[in-house]
Amino acid sequence: MDDSKFFIDDFDELSEEDENETVIVADKNGERIDVYISMSLEDMSRNSVQKLIADGRVTVNEKLIKSNYKIKINDVIKIIIPEPELLDVKAENIDINIVYEDNDLAVINKPQGMVVHPAAGHYGGTLVNGLMYHLKDLSSINGVMRPGIVHRLDKNTSGLMLVAKNDKSHNFLAACLKEHSINRIYYALVEGNVKDDVGKVDAPLGRSEKDRKKRAVTTKNSKNAVTNYQVVKRYGKYTLLKLKLETGRTHQIRVHMKYIGHAVVGDDVYGSKLNKFGLEGQLLHSKTVGFIHPTTGEYMEFDSELPEYFQRVLKIID
Repeated sequence: MDDSKFFIDDFDELSEEDENETVIVADKNGERIDVYISMSLEDMSRNSVQKLIADGRVTVNEKLIKSNYKIKINDVIKIIIPEPELLDVKAENIDINIVYEDNDLAVINKPQGMVVHPAAGHYGGTLVNGLMYHLKDLSSINGVMRPGIVHRLDKNTSGLMLVAKNDKSHNFLAACLKEHSINRIYYALVEGNVKDDVGKVDAPLGRSEKDRKKRAVTTKNSKNAVTNYQVVKRYGKYTLLKLKLETGRTHQIRVHMKYIGHAVVGDDVYGSKLNKFGLEGQLLHSKTVGFIHPTTGEYMEFDSELPEYFQRVLKIID
C-alpha cells in the first residue's frame, strides 16, 4: 500500500473531491482571511491556517498575503495543504462483523460507537485498524489513514458500509457514488409526527458559522445535499423513517432532519439533550446497501437488522 495523502475533507463520500490544492472564491467582504478559510475548510483550525499563510502556502489572486488580510468578494484564494508526516496506523484484532467479502470488496456492519478511521490524536480502536487485521488487502486511494474507505458513517451511526480491497474497485465504487447509482437506505427514528408520507429535503450543507464542529443548511461554502424519506410507521410523538441518500455529506441525515423539525432521536448534537431512552447515540442505521459489483457487473444488495437498542426503543413507544 503506498503512503499517499491523508485527506482533510470529512465528507461521507471520499473521492476525487479531496485534493492537496484547494481553491475558494470569496463570497463576502471584510473578513480576515485566516478566519474565513478556517470556517470554509473541513477540520482546519485558525492556527493551522495561519501557519499555512506564514509558510507561503496561501495566495489571493496569485499573490502572497498575511493573516490579517481582509477578503473581498470574488477573491480567488488558493490553499496548498502539505503532505502529512507518515503515521503508523497499526492492525488490531478488533471484532468486526464482515457480512460479505470477496477479492474486490467487503460489506461491513459497523456497530454504534465505532469510529471509522484514525484521525489526529486518535489512531487506535477504529474500524480501519480492525480492517487492516482481518482483511489484509485494502485500497490505497485514501492514504494510510483511510485505506479501503469509500464512504463513511458517523461514530454513533450503525450499519452497512462498503470497503474496497484494491484501487480498481475503489475507483469504480467512488464513481458509482458520484453518479448516485449506489442504493443506500437508512432507518431513523425521529422526533414528532412527520406530516407527509413521502418527501425530499434538498438543502445545501456546509460548516455552521456558529459552531465549526457542526454542519448546517447554508448557501455559504456549501455543497448540494439531497435526502429522500418515507414514513415506515408513526408512533404519535415519534416517526420511523426510511431514508434514501442521493448525496453523502457529513451529518447529512441528522442535519436535514433537524432542518425540517424532526431531529433524530438520541442525537445530542442536533437534537434534544434529554436522553429519554438511555441511548449512547442517535437512532440512525444504515440498513441496506446495493451496488454493481466492480468485476462481475452484477447487482448485489445487502440488508441488515435494526440493532437491539433501536428495536428496544421501538417496543417502548409502540
